[in-house]
Amino acid sequence: MSTLLDTTEDTRDFQQQCRYLYVLVGVVFVVFFIRLWFLQVISGTELRFFSERNISKKTTIPAARGIFFDRDGQVLVDNLPGSEVTITPQYLTNPENTYQALAGVLKVSANDIAADVAKSKRKNGPFEPVKIKEHLTLEEVYQLKLLRIDHPGLNINEVILRNYPLKENGAQLLGFVGEVSKTQLPILNKKYKETRFRQGDHIGKRGLEKYLDEDVRGRDGVQHFGVDARGRGAEFLSSDLLESIRRFNAMPLQGRNVQLTIDRHVQEAAYKAFTDKSFLGTGRIGGLVALKTNGEVLAWLSSPSFDPNNLSAGTISPQVWSQLINDPFNPLTDKVIQGHAAPGSTIKAIVALAGLQENLINPNTTVYCSGSMKFGTRPYHCASKGGHGNVNLFQAIERSCNIYFYKLGLQLDIDKLAEYAFALGLGKITGIDLHGEIPGRVPTKQWKENLTGEPWQAGENLSNSIGQGYMLATPLQMATAYMAIANDGPLYRPFIVKKIFDSQNNVIKEFHPTLIRDVSQRDSPTPINKENFKLVKKGLWQVANGEQGTAHWWKIPGIDIAGKTGTGQLANLSLDQVYSKCESKPLNQRHHGWFVAFAPASNPEIVVAALAEHSCHGSTGAAPVVRDIMKAYFEKYHPDLIKNPKTMSAVVKEIPAVPAREEGED
Repeated sequence: MSTLLDTTEDTRDFQQQCRYLYVLVGVVFVVFFIRLWFLQVISGTELRFFSERNISKKTTIPAARGIFFDRDGQVLVDNLPGSEVTITPQYLTNPENTYQALAGVLKVSANDIAADVAKSKRKNGPFEPVKIKEHLTLEEVYQLKLLRIDHPGLNINEVILRNYPLKENGAQLLGFVGEVSKTQLPILNKKYKETRFRQGDHIGKRGLEKYLDEDVRGRDGVQHFGVDARGRGAEFLSSDLLESIRRFNAMPLQGRNVQLTIDRHVQEAAYKAFTDKSFLGTGRIGGLVALKTNGEVLAWLSSPSFDPNNLSAGTISPQVWSQLINDPFNPLTDKVIQGHAAPGSTIKAIVALAGLQENLINPNTTVYCSGSMKFGTRPYHCASKGGHGNVNLFQAIERSCNIYFYKLGLQLDIDKLAEYAFALGLGKITGIDLHGEIPGRVPTKQWKENLTGEPWQAGENLSNSIGQGYMLATPLQMATAYMAIANDGPLYRPFIVKKIFDSQNNVIKEFHPTLIRDVSQRDSPTPINKENFKLVKKGLWQVANGEQGTAHWWKIPGIDIAGKTGTGQLANLSLDQVYSKCESKPLNQRHHGWFVAFAPASNPEIVVAALAEHSCHGSTGAAPVVRDIMKAYFEKYHPDLIKNPKTMSAVVKEIPAVPAREEGED
């Protein structure tokens, strides 16, 4: 009896527990019902949206970069259509076969393709397309489209290629684009939070492409299209489904266009003159810049150069890249703003201004030049071995007499010379619209003591007063200094970008001449009287027009040129080397040649500074190039002056004759 009671008791307990189970099952059922109702009714539209995305594939539509135009609207940099091939790892059915087939068409290693795909798959996941090659030829595109039928995951995409019609001409200025590097990605994504950069994106790497990248880059678009289970285009999808997929598309936004101050006609004349292979058999090495006297850059050249189309295309071979980076003359360096050198005798115009302003000399101050002078126990030589005899200021500039400026430098003192050099823009960056500009160097007593721990020696005044010693300047700095001389005081910041505008020609930004300082004004830290500018300009006019001027061979009928030649020595020369023939030395030991000039001398419009490295003389290495640039400028803007030349006499009054002696080149 007791056993029966126990069983009944157990049954009642079990039934009681089952009630809790029934409740639990009921609750679970209700939860599932509510969840299904929520998914089907409340979230049905949204889930359909995500479902549709699962049968779509996203591809990026690259935005066209903005076009660079010259001042007249001629194209300097533009875009061309192209193609690239990618692999999406998720859709590969037989990777090895695909890699082998692709390698046969592209003439690359299948192992390299496999390594690139594996690396991207680890880093970016299986759905991220892996770029195998861009800038495909038409034959490659044709063969790849045939392969695509049997190799899922293989895609040929249209891309935009950056095109540089001028090629090597002005390459350092215009720059080039390239893929974002692995180290750049986090930096760029942090800097530009609104734009998400991915590996494979292109940005400006050098020159104006880099400086203006944010303006000209544009914004990429996105396109979604239906795919089947193997990742191939699925044309069988319904029109409604395709329409819903297209809702995610976004059109690319083209980058802004840029009008530069560059004059393509003058730029091409500069390139032709500087790279003329009749000079040394290879053309000149160095840099040049042509400015309007309000700071607008007309031409910009650095040589040797490179073809930016190769670097932007990513097709440059390792051998060619190795040659570029190991070239002793540094083609990747922009010598206009990064190639500073001893300015040589071009500094004499600034030394003369300082001497006149400090009342140490006047136009009639005469110095006797015998060809050398001693200071202490050391002899200091003139360019002319036989000397120049008695010379005044004008003749000292015209014939580039070192002795005259040695003696003036001793009176002037290095710190006083530095004041005037700084006032005219030397020893500091100009602020041009480019990255990477270096400041050059103007020495002072404190500078030397900080550098070497030794005091300044009086004898060092001599070498620096003729642009040797510690003095260093870039072509752009010398051009801006002579711009101030040409203007009788006003110094403008050089600039290259004139306008930035969108594809509908709406001007977004516009740039105008910016006056840095007018050194002819009394409130200038180092004021220079306009009359002193005019006196120095007379001497510079004689350089190009006087019978004994160091650049008188390069006159242009009808055009008054005023300027100064210079020779930048690479090392101190012993007595037996001073007058040895420079051309007999190895190329890398030859002096640098300078010519900095402006025209017309009486009402200047254009300033040109040319540095021809290892050319031995400014008069033969740099002056002919400056002459050709100015000729091109005046043929375009003032053809009447060329066609109907007048007597050149507007700049100077007649200068007293001085008996001539043997002349040396500068």
